[in-house]
Amino acid sequence: MNYTESASGYARSFLVTPARGTSTAPGPAPDLAPGKPLRADAQRNRDRLIETARALFRERGADCSLDEVAKRAGVGPGTLYRHFPTREDLIDAVMKDWADRVLADAEQVAGAGLSPRETLRTWFQRFVANVGVYQGAARKVLAAVDDPSSPIYRKCQVLAVANEQVIAHVRDVGALRDGVDAREVLRLVSGVSAVVDNSGLEQRQAEPMLAIVIDGVLRPGTD
Repeated sequence: MNYTESASGYARSFLVTPARGTSTAPGPAPDLAPGKPLRADAQRNRDRLIETARALFRERGADCSLDEVAKRAGVGPGTLYRHFPTREDLIDAVMKDWADRVLADAEQVAGAGLSPRETLRTWFQRFVANVGVYQGAARKVLAAVDDPSSPIYRKCQVLAVANEQVIAHVRDVGALRDGVDAREVLRLVSGVSAVVDNSGLEQRQAEPMLAIVIDGVLRPGTD
């Protein structure tokens, strides 16, 4: 098994968020208990809430009103909170396909045969695009990367493993400076993503900041 296959399999182990410990949030209704299939009407409500949230997050950001999500989905607030006790739980559900896309991007970039500099430039651009897919999402991802109590922590670990895959590829071809830690690179690029998101910048305006990160992690003279 090569590194890409191993990393991909390991990362996908994070895609299912495990049951969390005792919480002060209201517990799920009996038909929403973990491991129990939802009734058809409950599943329809859940699916509609996720699709509505996805659209509203793009439109207004991840901090939009949850009551508005429920209203647009045609359900009451109580139904929303039975499915998703916290905003982060809803974000976690919306991010399911996001995690798959992150993994696919890392695998494609690492296997594309690009120069080390172009590999990092391409990956970091996709990183910023993926992390900033919803207004306000970059800030939440940055906060959750090192917070195991966050409902989206495991999704963020998919991002961490994907980033490690690309950094390891650059290291394997001898282009990475000694002592560069993939986790620190993750925090740096996440910080750039948050700046872009919070400042309302276009993605292309992140390129000078990403170039500084790239210069800092590559060996001098690396193309």
